Parts: sequence; C-alpha cells; structure tokens
Amino acid sequence: MSGVANHLWQSTLFAGAAAMLEFALRRNRAHVRYCVWLAASLKFLVPFSLFVVLGNQIQWTPAARPVLPLAVKQVAAPLPVFFPAAEPATIVWPKVVLAVWACGFAALLLNWLRRWLRVRAAVACAAPLGLEMAVPMVSSAELLEPGVFGIFRPVLVLPAGINRQLTREQLAAVLAHELCHVRRHDNLAAALHMLVEAVFWFHPLVWWIGARLVEERERACDEDVLLLGNEPQIYAESILKTCQFYLESPLACVSGVTGSDLKRRIAHIMGGAVASRLNLGKKLLLAGAAVCAVGLPMFLCLAQEQRPTFDIISVKPSPAGWRPASPGPNDFDLDLGPGNHMTLSNVSLGFLIQWAYRLRGDQISGLPVWAKSRRWYIEGKCDPPVGGDPTKMPFEKRQAYEAQMMLRLQSLLADRFHLKLRQEAKEANVLALVVGKGGPKFAQSPPPGPDGQVKRGSIVSPGHVEVYRGNMDIFARMLSEFSGRMVLDRTGLTGVYDFKLDWSPDLADDAASQAQPGLGTAVREQLGLRLEAVKSSIPVFVVEEARLPEAN
Repeated sequence: MSGVANHLWQSTLFAGAAAMLEFALRRNRAHVRYCVWLAASLKFLVPFSLFVVLGNQIQWTPAARPVLPLAVKQVAAPLPVFFPAAEPATIVWPKVVLAVWACGFAALLLNWLRRWLRVRAAVACAAPLGLEMAVPMVSSAELLEPGVFGIFRPVLVLPAGINRQLTREQLAAVLAHELCHVRRHDNLAAALHMLVEAVFWFHPLVWWIGARLVEERERACDEDVLLLGNEPQIYAESILKTCQFYLESPLACVSGVTGSDLKRRIAHIMGGAVASRLNLGKKLLLAGAAVCAVGLPMFLCLAQEQRPTFDIISVKPSPAGWRPASPGPNDFDLDLGPGNHMTLSNVSLGFLIQWAYRLRGDQISGLPVWAKSRRWYIEGKCDPPVGGDPTKMPFEKRQAYEAQMMLRLQSLLADRFHLKLRQEAKEANVLALVVGKGGPKFAQSPPPGPDGQVKRGSIVSPGHVEVYRGNMDIFARMLSEFSGRMVLDRTGLTGVYDFKLDWSPDLADDAASQAQPGLGTAVREQLGLRLEAVKSSIPVFVVEEARLPEAN
C-alpha cells in the first residue's frame, strides 16, 4: 500500500510539472503539448522505482555499492509510509478498498467493451469503398462521424451518404484530418491512456489529463490539415456539418473529427494563426525536463552516500570445539577493534542479520535452516585502518563508529552470503517505555573527570543490568531482549544516563516477590519508568535469498 501511495503522489507531481510545461509552450504547436501530456499519462504506468532499479545496475566503480538496494530490496519511496499488515479477523479495510477499486475497474471495462463492440459491429457490416488510400476505407450505415477504427490495422470508417452532406472540398478536409490521426498513431496513445483511466479511475487527475490529450490531439490534427493547404473556412464548415448530421465517436481510441471544445477549435482554425516552432530555449527546456524525469531518479541512486565496506574479509566455518574467550551466557564472541576492525566468532547468519540491522529474532522470517545451525568465524579489516579506538571515544562518536561498522557488516552479508531482504510491516503487540508519573529516578551521567576518563558501556547478567552513559534507545533494545517483546522508546529522554536495574528473570512482567520484583515492576519502582502494552506497526524483514559463503 505504501508503494501505491508514493506512486500516486509522484505521478501527481509529474502531472503538475507537465501543466507548467504546457503553459510555457502555449504558443507553440499543439503536437508538442500533446506529447507532454502523453508523457504525464504514461508516468502513471511507470513508477520512479523502475528508474531507481536501473540506476542500481550502474556503479561509479566496481567497488561502489549503493546504500539502499544492496541487501534490502524495497520499493523506492521518498516518503516512507508504513501500513499495518492486514489480519483477516481484525483488519478489513484493505479488502474493502480493493473491492471498491475492482468494481470501478470492471464497470469501466464493461462500458468501454460495450461501446467497442458497437463500433466493431458497424465496421463488420460496412461496405468497402475500393478507393486507393493509405488505409482501407469502408462505408457504414451507422450515423457515426467519420473515424479511424483499429490500432495496428486501422480502417477509415465513413458514414454512408456523407458525400451528399459535405462538398468535395469539405470531405477532402475531413479525410485529411483522419489520415493525420493514422500517421500520428493516436488510437494507440488513446488506448494507453484508457488503460491509465481504468487502473486509476479514482484519481480525478487522470480524467483531466485525458481531456487535455483529446484537445491537443484534435488541435494538432487541425494544424496539420491547414498546413496541407486546406482553406480554414471550408475546413471549419466541414467540422460543423459533421457535428450536425452525425454522432460523436463513442470511444477516445476511435479517432473522429468532432472531438474537444468545438468553439475553441473553430476559433483557432478561423484565426489563421500558425503556431510557432520551438526555439532553442524551449528545446533545451524540453530536453532538460526529459533528462530530469528519466535521469534524476537514476542519478540520485548513484549519487547517494556509498555504503562503507571492509577491504579485507575472511569468512570461515567456526572450528570444532570452539570455546568463548570469557565465560558467560553467550556462545559467541564479538570484538569491535580500533581502525574499523571487527572479529566475530561462532556466529550464525540469523544472529548476524539481527546484529547488523538491529532487529529482534521475531522480526526476521524466511531464514534457511542452516542460517540458524551453522556457525562462522568472520573477520573484517580496513586497509589502511581508519578511525580510532572505540573504547576511548565519547558516547556520540562511538555510536557513529558502531553504525559505520553495522553498514560494513551489511555489505559483507550481501557480498559473501548473497543476502537479500525484503522489508514489510505488520501490526504487533509491543511494549512502550514511558516516563512514570513521578518522573525518572535516575540522573544524567556526570561529565568526564580531569583526566578525561569516564565509565561507559553496560554490564549484563541474568536479572541484572548496569548502564553507564547510555541512552533510552539502547535501554529499550535491552528491555526487548529481557522481556521477549519489542520495546519502543517513548520516554522523550534524549540525554545519556547511568543507572542499574535488578529483577527476577523468572517472574512475569508485573509479578512481584519478596526477593526480586518482575521486570515491569522493577522498571517502575527502580527507574520511574513504565512498560505499557500497545499496538504498533513494526518492520519485518523477509529473507528472499541467502547462500552458503565460500570459505577463505
């Protein structure tokens, strides 16, 4: 749903740009304005994400890697909008919207099919005229105006007895008009826009674009007819007489002679004004608009910040009998060394995805079996080393350092494990960390001492955690692991803090005992915060592809 919303506003913006171009080209030939509106119509069928995907296939250098599409394939959306995934038992509005759209789509198609069958029946019963023309000509007993039927094999349909209603000169002008439609392939363009109208029937802009297309199409043919040497008065009289004696074409893709605003068309024809050709400035304007429409999304994809990578990467199966460097609850080792050097021992692909994208296990689906069972030794280095020692960095700089390391790890996963993820959203029951009525019961971290040294980091053991110079976002992620449910930071606290928390890991959130309280009670009593159950749309990552890496 978010992709549809983004596509709609992008196409609307594109149509607004087309309207400005039309105003700038108002004194030029109608064919140019027609092409502008046709591009605005086709934009509804071609999302910008297609150009972004094309841009992703181009790289500045063999080592350049764009940030977005490397491991997470997502519809390009300048405005990220998440809609909760529909659950049949609780959320029905997406199905209602889809049903309404399907009804409108089907009604339009049936109406157009009925009209097309009517014209087709008239053509089938028509008698060939046997005249040597660029397209076959037939005479129909129906009182439809002269028109071109068909897209790839057009047939010029004339009402029987039209030569008695129009003079020879007037009929010649009408035929010239219809042959202009054939040369310009107007029926094909009209059919494409009818497809746009059928798919996006709910958007009033597509109907306005359709009216602009018909108006500029007919004016373009009028200009061509006059350029062929036909007298304006005779040509105008032929159009008026056709309107007097015959019915207008029932479909936009059956090009006739009487479409658009007749009063404006006759005034334009009788005015005898010849539209000016494009000068150099307007040609450059059109060229610039075309380059922006097609090239800008590709350029933005190329010009975006490049994802950092490791220069030296080693991926090997974890050795048999591996033991952690220090005793503890974890069965793996992590080391973020200085100079953007990372070492991970005895880690699974599932854990790597969680760590690289800062996710919980229940936010990942589609993992192959081996991604949970097989363990790896991974080492990544930058050559030459860049950055300093993270253990000596201020809190904010360390956060930025770790974020860069996560991006490098994401690059590693895409290159060596061929990992491809698709991001979705789902409605889930989560916990919100909020400030209690009495306010927080902890203070901000003290400033560094005279020697510049400060205590930072965290100490975690079952039922106990100490945080030094930590923020609420980090603490919320810790609580997610402790509680088994996602915890969102909604405290509004933006500083860095020192605090500790003790609870009984065997008790439910709000249970209490004489020894240690449950997690929810401990958070409330010891920190002055609360854990509230809420529903929220959370990101979920689906593994589309993952392969065993080649060891090195």
